[in-house]
Amino acid sequence: MIDANIRRKPMVLVETMFDIVYLVTVLLSGMLLCIRAEAGHEQWLFGIMALILGAGDSFHLIPRIYALWGGGTEKHIPILGIGKLIASITMTIFYVILWHIGLIHYPEIFSSHMTGIIYALAVLRIVLCVFPQNHWTSANPPLKWSIWRNIPFLAMGMFVMVFFAKGSFAFDSGLSYLWVAVFVSFVCYLPVVLFSGRSRKVGMLMLPKSCAYAAIVLMGFTLGGL
Repeated sequence: MIDANIRRKPMVLVETMFDIVYLVTVLLSGMLLCIRAEAGHEQWLFGIMALILGAGDSFHLIPRIYALWGGGTEKHIPILGIGKLIASITMTIFYVILWHIGLIHYPEIFSSHMTGIIYALAVLRIVLCVFPQNHWTSANPPLKWSIWRNIPFLAMGMFVMVFFAKGSFAFDSGLSYLWVAVFVSFVCYLPVVLFSGRSRKVGMLMLPKSCAYAAIVLMGFTLGGL
């Protein structure tokens, strides 16, 4: 048991440092982006989006760091589950704001008529997340509810990705590769949704997923502030 813990500590340290750097990067970037631009500007929206992302992920990652160094995640399942619920809701808001950034940045590409669909998907996603059948605080939450609540989330992400991709092919801008980051994030996220219950190693895909979101936030600095 002692040898296993010794072998595990380097990975715990790496994950802890990664999570701290990620949260500091996202939250600090969010504050700087808000300071650089006037309210309503797309760079300001990037800042708000980053702050919401960082705040939501903090509810998940900070308890996780504590759990990793406090006897293991198995002993802190309820608080970790609540953190995942909060992060799921804030990630939904993240994509709503990202859609509005697309409306400003690529007005010729993004359709304002689609905004209602994005909001409907966001509301559906949040409603599905708060159903008690998700059993967020359980050690073995049902996979089917994880799939159901992620269907509207995936649809939101695909709409955002496709429209940003169309914009990047039509115009050269600092957001030309944003769609790639969205694509990478979902490629890493979906296996975690489907298979993390079978293998904990699949959860490591959340690291490149976080890098993709950090990259999206940092792209906000390529826009001119006001």
